[in-house]
Amino acid sequence: MSDNRDAKRAARDRLIQQREQQKAGERRRRQLIVAGAVVGVLGLAAVIGVIAANAGGNDGAKSASKSGPVVAPAGADDKDKPAIPVGAAGAPSTLTVWEDFRCPACAAFENGLRATIHELENSGQIRVQYHLVTLIDDKTRGGGSLHAANAAGCAQDAGKFSAYHDVLYINQPDEMDDAYADNAKLLGLAKKVPGLDTPAFRSCVQNGTHNSWVVKSNDAFQAGKFSGTPTVQLNGESIFPAKGNEPITPANLKKWVTQANKGKPAGKASPAA
Repeated sequence: MSDNRDAKRAARDRLIQQREQQKAGERRRRQLIVAGAVVGVLGLAAVIGVIAANAGGNDGAKSASKSGPVVAPAGADDKDKPAIPVGAAGAPSTLTVWEDFRCPACAAFENGLRATIHELENSGQIRVQYHLVTLIDDKTRGGGSLHAANAAGCAQDAGKFSAYHDVLYINQPDEMDDAYADNAKLLGLAKKVPGLDTPAFRSCVQNGTHNSWVVKSNDAFQAGKFSGTPTVQLNGESIFPAKGNEPITPANLKKWVTQANKGKPAGKASPAA
């Protein structure tokens, strides 16, 4: 009788162990979902970057660069590497992101890591520097990358960059559908951001107020000889699609930031607009 009870107990223990192993496996698989989606489109992004680097460039972008002085969005950097900052100026770590609103790999990165990035911004752990580029336009002779980036700059003028930036990636059209070249599309999406659809925003979008600034940012990207978009760096170290042998995931990004910030006070940040 005792042997029978021991056998049953051992069987239950094995079953419990198997279930725990299965649960651990499921957790690991969930953590890799974002990395898998990102890596799956990385090859396409790399090809786009190479083609764009060798292309003659976008005629519309070239015209924009000659259309007038560079007008930077409010609070944006207009130095050698134009950027729009989000997060506390005193944050101990900087996340640098070069991206194109038409780039599918950029959408995979943004849509997969958005909640984590906002959490790190809002807690004062990181300050994100967004550099807007036009690689897809360069490849296709389109205009959506430029128009969307200009509209994002207009949203920055209104203090709504972060929210509108997210809307553009959530609603990103197919890479070969140049829907963002239509200002009406960009103005329509602005209605999804409370308080953004104003006469000043519409005028800024329709007039291409920040086009030359976007071109300057794209020129800086080309001069940096980056391989494609998104290019993502944490304190200058590349972390997309991986940091060493670890793929970029929400959990890993938090871990990397925590390691980088060890012993450093967080900055004071207000929630993203």
